[in-house]
Amino acid sequence: MSAGNASPAGHSGPSDLHLHSDHSDGTEPPAEVMAAAHRHGIRTAALTDHDTTAGWAEAADAAVSLGMTFLPGMELSARHEWRSVHVLAYLFDPDGSGLRALTDRIRDSRLTRARRMADRIGRDYDLDWADIVDQTASGATVGRPHIADALVARGHVRDRGEAFGGILHPSSPYYVDLFAPDPVTAVAAVRAAGGVPIIAHPAGRGGLLPDRLLARLIDAGLAGFELGHRENVEPALGRLRSLVSARDLIATGSSDYHGRGKPNLPGEYTTADEMVDRIIALGQGTAPVTP
Repeated sequence: MSAGNASPAGHSGPSDLHLHSDHSDGTEPPAEVMAAAHRHGIRTAALTDHDTTAGWAEAADAAVSLGMTFLPGMELSARHEWRSVHVLAYLFDPDGSGLRALTDRIRDSRLTRARRMADRIGRDYDLDWADIVDQTASGATVGRPHIADALVARGHVRDRGEAFGGILHPSSPYYVDLFAPDPVTAVAAVRAAGGVPIIAHPAGRGGLLPDRLLARLIDAGLAGFELGHRENVEPALGRLRSLVSARDLIATGSSDYHGRGKPNLPGEYTTADEMVDRIIALGQGTAPVTP
């Protein structure tokens, strides 16, 4: 919902920098995600699947064919104490050893966790591992959304929301913790790979991160915050706006589109051209793909 500035060289039109495909917890292949973004007026798009870059090539080809600019991205899982922290990473080298080691470990943990949760749920519900595999695209990062979809398919819950509110909730006896690095480690790994780290939905339901941690993240190379997102709430959002202004950080706005997995629609929040320019200028690991 942010207004863009004059279009810079290399990209043009509204930019949505937080979109998911079925390579993580979205419901559409990367090409369909880019097509959906294009239908909603987006002209610069980033695919930010969780802990994987597997959809980059397909998304880039589709974006360019539609006359769009593609920004390679990812949403890296991290954790501070009990709270999940998601680090959007742009224009990094996917083969950077430190970041690659982190994402490999996270994906391995997701698979082990999903199998353990399936075993626990299967003791009380008609559900097995094959049901979850049926809901997971080939090569996708397995996660709770795929278990939720399997529960829906089996008729145990109505939708993902009901699954996450009950069987898959962290307080549920079926829940299993996921490995995730602390956010300072995650931010430093993205920067070491030449990428641009932005904290996703930082003023959401979990509340604002402690001031001391925010300062450490900025010192570690955090470039900014996703201020435009439907989950952000006041007054935490106002505090972040002040921090962005005081530290001259990047402010983005994005939809967090998941296809049928969430009600979010491409373009419901967008990133100003000036901020896209800054991301492109900072990114050293890979380059935008332009028509």
